[in-house]
Amino acid sequence: MNAQTFIEQSTPFIEWMLNWQANLKPAPLVSLSFNGDPRSIGILSVDVIEGFCTVGPLSSPRVNQIVEPITRLFQAAWGYGVRDILLTQDTHPTDAVEFAQYAPHCIRGTAESETVAAFKALPFFEQMGVLPKNSINSMAAPGFSEWIAARPQVKTWIVVGDCTDLCTHQMAMNMRTWANQNQLRDVRIVLPVNTVDTYDLPVQTATELGLVPHDASFLHLVFLYNMMQNGVEIVSEITTSN
Repeated sequence: MNAQTFIEQSTPFIEWMLNWQANLKPAPLVSLSFNGDPRSIGILSVDVIEGFCTVGPLSSPRVNQIVEPITRLFQAAWGYGVRDILLTQDTHPTDAVEFAQYAPHCIRGTAESETVAAFKALPFFEQMGVLPKNSINSMAAPGFSEWIAARPQVKTWIVVGDCTDLCTHQMAMNMRTWANQNQLRDVRIVLPVNTVDTYDLPVQTATELGLVPHDASFLHLVFLYNMMQNGVEIVSEITTSN
């Protein structure tokens, strides 16, 4: 199949996805609680660190734009009474196996592996959990499953971070399939679109650099659709209004 035929056949579906995303609704924070208890909400933040936002070969201005809305969400959630917030963060050794796919990044002890400054400035930052990881799958990180299991009162897990099609997708889908496997009918996985994004690497630039291209807008949309199709609740944003 040539590109023109593929585009023509796929256009109705792409238009459907764009319309679906454009019509996503916000979710009031209080509506995500179980029986009105703010302690039934937890937040999982993936890779919102300097190496993907401001410095290093994998940093992205597009990804950096999600820092502010995530910070606002943390503030609103903390004010509401949410206390279970976990930051999973790339913290690689210098010889990380993952570097066969991605340029060396977020090496342990470097500025790239640091939590973004906006999070560190939060007055409750020290009360948030921070978990280092060495792959795109947070659930594989030592201690992650135990941290989740220690919080059975959490029924709604809000997932935020980067990248939509990589680490964030792995987090949301692993949490959804974990709940499905264990017949946890009350557990919800919610992803607000204004708090997730991915990086852009145009075909021409990638070709010149000998890298694999990565269309951010296309992949962001497709992976949001994929998560929705598999039971992750996709909302436009989380608000403080009822």
